[in-house]
Order: sequence, then structure tokens, then C-alpha cells
Amino acid sequence: MRKRATVICRKGNRILLVARRSAKWALPGGMLKRGEHLSDAALRELKEETRLAGKSAKFLFQHRGRQKHHHVFFCDVPKSAKPHASNEISRCRWVHMSEIQRLATSAPTKLIVKALGGNRSKR
Repeated sequence: MRKRATVICRKGNRILLVARRSAKWALPGGMLKRGEHLSDAALRELKEETRLAGKSAKFLFQHRGRQKHHHVFFCDVPKSAKPHASNEISRCRWVHMSEIQRLATSAPTKLIVKALGGNRSKR
């Protein structure tokens, strides 16, 4: 099973989501490069996909999907930061947590955000 660094960026009750062209919304993140630490991969993927520079990546929990093993990190970004779609990402936006279950998202995104509700004390 492939390891993936998955990133949660929050502004109040909103979470940052990204999407490739004609794809479902998802949390920022991606696969590790050879020899890369998970937290470094989280920060790198966030920057590559949204041009946001996270201050740090704090491990929250793991989620095993059917094809990927998500290592979920919380990345703190400045409150004034504005994401800009970059690389393979064609759009990104802040979404209220209550909207996520109604959006067309990847299955792991819905499950991870739902699990986040029970893991808020870990942040």
C-alpha cells in the first residue's frame, strides 16, 4: 500500500480543498519521494499544489484507504494566506466543514474530515 502525506489546513470552520481538472475535490497532499520524511512531504505537497508555505506539519492520525495509506497532518498557514492552484491542481478553495459531505469529494476526503471531528483535541 502506498504512503501518502495528506494535509489539513483550517481557517476557523473551513478546510482547504484542491482538485485536478475534471476531478473530485480532495485534501492537498501526495506521495512521498524516496528518503523523504512524511512531515516534509506534507509541507512540500501543500506548497506545490497551493503555493502556501506551511509553518509546520503536525501529525494527527492515519487513515487506510483501499489503495493508499494516508498520514494526515495539520499544517498551520498564515490567516491572510490565499491559495493559488499550481502544478497538477486546477482549483482550490476554502470550504466550510458542514459542506464537505455534500460536495463531490474523494471517499478518503469525506472519511478523513469526519474523523477530524473526533480528533480536534490532538491539534
